[in-house]
Amino acid sequence: MADYRDKVVLVNNWATWRPPCKAEIPTLVAYYDDHSKDGLMIIAIEAGTPREKVQPFVEQFQMPFVVWLYPNGKALNAFTNGNPPNSYVIDRTGIVRLAWTGEINRGTLEKYFNPLLAGN
Repeated sequence: MADYRDKVVLVNNWATWRPPCKAEIPTLVAYYDDHSKDGLMIIAIEAGTPREKVQPFVEQFQMPFVVWLYPNGKALNAFTNGNPPNSYVIDRTGIVRLAWTGEINRGTLEKYFNPLLAGN
């Protein structure tokens, strides 16, 4: 995470096989496209699906942000939330500011994320 210290980071735990995860990916892609220049970084952590199944998913949804793979759901266990999608927002100083479980929508991103991107 030290590499992203100057960014506002959205860590999103997701799974290729979960309908709410599939539903929120286009929202995350569009929001990233609109705000990456403002210091937004998204790290999408897939819940344990093998690379050969994740890669076509990433290509299909044209995911422009970082995608990490963790076998056997280790990331979900580390976050102690085994119900993807779940997300965590880390500010530019490395402090976790927000957390939620479930599909995220554009309105929620704008309401809670935009002030962090603006430095508020």
